[in-house]
Amino acid sequence: MKAEPLLAKLNELRHEAEGDREDMEYLALHHAFCFISYHMGDFQKYLNEVAGQSER
Repeated sequence: MKAEPLLAKLNELRHEAEGDREDMEYLALHHAFCFISYHMGDFQKYLNEVAGQSER
């Protein structure tokens, strides 16, 4: 599983929720998107580990 498509979907959901920038859903999506995009290497490593666990 690649990180980029997941981040793209998260960004899409964030844009759909941006009508009220004080809404908890928007804030959660926005901050998750920002955090993950700043730590893409770690996120990809996590996804690789999760994929390895599901194969066991």
